Amino acid sequence: METKMFCYQCQETAGCKGCTMVGVCGKQPDVAAMQDLLVYVTRGISAVATALRNEGKSIDTAINHMVTFNMFTTITNANFDKESIEARIHASLEAKKALLGQLSHVDNLPEAALWDGSDDWEEKAKAVGILAVENEDIRSLRELITYGIKGLCAYTKHANALLEYDENVDAFIQYALAATLDDSYSVEDLVALVLKTGEYGVSGMALLDKANTGAYGNPEITKVNIGVGKNPGILVSGHDLRDLEMLLEQTQGTGVDVYTHSEMLPAHYYPAFKKYTNFVGNYGNAWWKQKEEFESFHGPILMTTNCIVPPKDSYKDRLYTTGTSGYPGCKHIPGGIGEKKDFSGIIAHAKQCAAPAQIETGEITGGFAHAQVIKLADKIVDAVKSGAIKKFVVMAGCDGRMKSRDYYTQFAKALPQDTVILTAGCAKYRYNKLDLGDIGGIPRVLDAGQCNDSYSLAVIALKLKEVFGLEDINALPIVYNIAWYEQKAVIVLLALLSLGVKNIHLGPTLPAFLSPNVLNVLVENFGISGIGTVEEDLERFFGETK
Repeated sequence: METKMFCYQCQETAGCKGCTMVGVCGKQPDVAAMQDLLVYVTRGISAVATALRNEGKSIDTAINHMVTFNMFTTITNANFDKESIEARIHASLEAKKALLGQLSHVDNLPEAALWDGSDDWEEKAKAVGILAVENEDIRSLRELITYGIKGLCAYTKHANALLEYDENVDAFIQYALAATLDDSYSVEDLVALVLKTGEYGVSGMALLDKANTGAYGNPEITKVNIGVGKNPGILVSGHDLRDLEMLLEQTQGTGVDVYTHSEMLPAHYYPAFKKYTNFVGNYGNAWWKQKEEFESFHGPILMTTNCIVPPKDSYKDRLYTTGTSGYPGCKHIPGGIGEKKDFSGIIAHAKQCAAPAQIETGEITGGFAHAQVIKLADKIVDAVKSGAIKKFVVMAGCDGRMKSRDYYTQFAKALPQDTVILTAGCAKYRYNKLDLGDIGGIPRVLDAGQCNDSYSLAVIALKLKEVFGLEDINALPIVYNIAWYEQKAVIVLLALLSLGVKNIHLGPTLPAFLSPNVLNVLVENFGISGIGTVEEDLERFFGETK
């Protein structure tokens, strides 16, 4: 059977091998083709920019932003709008042409750097897609680097939105993308680049942490309402805190309440957002339940990034996108870095809608980012020394639709009572509403925030290593049982590997883009492995069964 596309960048890829007819995410073959072409063109820009740096020339910030924006656009569930992706390709080709004019010579540049866009784009996309690289291991490593870079670009873009930049990170992003075009790179070279990508992943997450805390303060322990009010509301999903801030500013005095959804939940933990009296609470759960929850919300929904599930007709006219996100037929709110976005349209729409239907009541507690946990360090260390806390389990990462992800709920329930969960990302929705209690006043689920706040978990681990006077981070009483879904989880994984963390368990399935040989390298050098049953893993981690 002739395949119409090929994509295997997310955990839910068909048969854990690759989507070939239509994406499990809902991505159509023509959109997949344009995303492949956008990645190709962005690699070409990166090759030219890297060559210019090698000549001692500086790269305009607008080019750095273009690269990060392009790669973020192609992340899973972010943008399904073919026309907007084609517009990005046109703009990128023009920018690349201008860059080429600045080079002293164009010798040794890859074909992607020189391509002018004159070919049939559909055919070109087929020729330069993932499977164009015949060697399975080279292809695997190039894609692993590319997916790590996509995640890094997501975090970098959020930092840029708050006017924080790191030229070294941008230069590396472009260097790494250019390297994925270079046939002289051996398997060993690419493995080294994988780890270097992880190093810069740490830098990128630190940059975003600086941006978020500089703008909004350090997250603090917060109880978040999960019920609803009587006013009409706007539901904000995704990850971009600057978008949320602008919306909150513009809804003051309008009679419209603002709610967070999924990965936007941790916005409630930042002190700066608590001044907005119409910032009511969090509505719903992880991204994949949005079809039912968006319908019952009644008001408009603002998608600031991924994760979009193709909307039902019953609420499609209420779905708005902004930034890198897009969906055909949905209104897009424009605005670049440093620009003030106009949310008057979505606010006016909200005023015409009924208040949200209540789907649950109560509160959930979070705000355990690194600054807050370090404040509790003495208490935590005493609990460890006394034996009250025997182990920490890092259960960060992503949630998803697969039934097999029930494992994480059951695993959390079955953990020994002397175990504390460290989490970040939407994986927490599998257990953050369970009553798991506390240990001497320390909650058994410490939520650091969004997936990018996995940086906090690394900082916490390094601080504990220092406090206990350990030479090896792996000597800490920490188990890593991480759920993954898309490319931001990939950069978190690579960041942990670069910090020397070993024996990470990854589930519910291992990435399809890891060839057997590449997987073997990760197993042999870092102890990467999949998950088993809850009973098997309790025995493996704790020497006991439930």
